[in-house]
Amino acid sequence: MILIADGGSTKVDWIALNDQKQEVFRTRTEGLNPAILTEKQLKNRLRHNFNITKSAGQVKAVYFYGAGCGTPKPVAKLKKILQNFFSNAQIDIAEDMLAAVYAASGGAEAIVCILGTGSNSCYYDGQKMHQSVISLGYILMDEASGNYFGKRLLQDYFYKQMPEEIAKDFSKKYNLDPDEIKHNLYQNDSPNVYLGQFAEFMFDHKDNIYIHQLIAVGFKEFIEKRVLPYPKAKEVPIYFIGSIAYFFRPVLEQVANSYGITIKDVIRRPIDRLVAYHQK
Repeated sequence: MILIADGGSTKVDWIALNDQKQEVFRTRTEGLNPAILTEKQLKNRLRHNFNITKSAGQVKAVYFYGAGCGTPKPVAKLKKILQNFFSNAQIDIAEDMLAAVYAASGGAEAIVCILGTGSNSCYYDGQKMHQSVISLGYILMDEASGNYFGKRLLQDYFYKQMPEEIAKDFSKKYNLDPDEIKHNLYQNDSPNVYLGQFAEFMFDHKDNIYIHQLIAVGFKEFIEKRVLPYPKAKEVPIYFIGSIAYFFRPVLEQVANSYGITIKDVIRRPIDRLVAYHQK
């Protein structure tokens, strides 16, 4: 049995295949971002999934593509944990960006972007990924991601720059007590995921002019910083992965078109296409 995992900071989708490359089961765990979570937290999130725990000894290989897996130190931390958990398996870890490439373009030349809890982009030349900038995560970067929009919404609410009717709905949906917010931001296990949950508010108000403008500004920032720096930005197919891109596709395409960029496809969850790539 092999396990293929596509992991963001919020969740990880897992699909198990038997030796005939047929699906055995699919499941989901909480996010396993090794750049943010401790070893204990990573272990607990694995142990709490019944399907993974009961089949751990049967797994021969794990192909894990995850957020926070773009630099050696967190990769080494996660690999150690996965190797101990799947004791009979070969462990292969790569960043979620590579999963997005395989799922979107099938390994062909393209620019591939992620807009989920976090954000990222790369140019794939058909063999290797090239990134215009190394991502430094949710505090400094992650333009147009869930946590980016969560921060913008909270800032606008407390600076009283949010329209009154939207502010009322926002305060009804979330606990906006300052102590609660600060606790989750500075003592929570995953502050980026906490911020990302506020972005869900935009889905229910996507036709509101304030929300529309907020989204457009975020997408413009992403296009300018994460797409246009690639020399072939207007020549090769461009794909987007993730819920933010999927649910706000009309705004994303409008912004992209204003820069002379055409988006070929937007994929909400790449796991099925990723599995198809491995089955080939």
